[in-house]
Amino acid sequence: MTDARIDDFRSWIGRKVVDRNGDKIGKIDDIYADDETGEPEWLTVHTGMFGSHVSFVPLRGAQAQGDDLVIAYDKDQVKDAPRAEADGHLSEQEEDRLYDYYGLGTGFATTGDRTGTSRTDTSRADLGRDATRGTEGYDTSGPNTDEAMTRSEEEVQIGTHRRESGRARLRKWVETEQVERTVPVQREQVRVVTEPITEANRGKAMSGPDLSSEEHEVVLHEEEVDVQKRVVPKERVRLETETVTEQVPVTEEVRKERIATEGDRGVDQA
Repeated sequence: MTDARIDDFRSWIGRKVVDRNGDKIGKIDDIYADDETGEPEWLTVHTGMFGSHVSFVPLRGAQAQGDDLVIAYDKDQVKDAPRAEADGHLSEQEEDRLYDYYGLGTGFATTGDRTGTSRTDTSRADLGRDATRGTEGYDTSGPNTDEAMTRSEEEVQIGTHRRESGRARLRKWVETEQVERTVPVQREQVRVVTEPITEANRGKAMSGPDLSSEEHEVVLHEEEVDVQKRVVPKERVRLETETVTEQVPVTEEVRKERIATEGDRGVDQA
């Protein structure tokens, strides 16, 4: 491999790594090459919260796409890869676990016995990282930012809107009921009154023949109940609406970001 080719790989340090589905995984922290051939074989990528974990990813099938590096594996597969110490050298045992996990058999370009994989020239790799950082913040899990990160959280905004909650209506119909009343009525009846002959009535008594046959008739009267009905308005009925206010408890979940500091031992985090 020529130095120019090695420099090409070193220029990847600091690039964002995405999986074949386009999901972001992290950023390239280092490149490990085979101890015998010097052929680059592994990427170390910061993954997890705040980029707190380092995962080893095979270089096989990786392609540069703009400023990103697209690898041939899924994000979850990378995150669940066997852990290995990113201490500058992969032992044969660590490589074997990684080869088995990614289904790579016995390696990329090894001949004979493998002696392991080591990080490429650290000084130049570090220079590559410093060049990508510049004066901007170095975000291991996202795009470069300034010297501070923004913490955001969700806020609940509660309002009201009118909607139809039901309907009320008036309906009128006719019912029939029995009404009882007591009504006084008058009627005439006959009774026989006998009175003696006196000087006062003697003239009337002697005015007719001495003996005769006669009939005397009296017309009797009585009252009958006369029932009439009329419609009388009694009251008016209407519907009105009034607004009442009641307290309704509202429970909602909101998400908020938290920021914690992490660093190597001996680094002042105040």
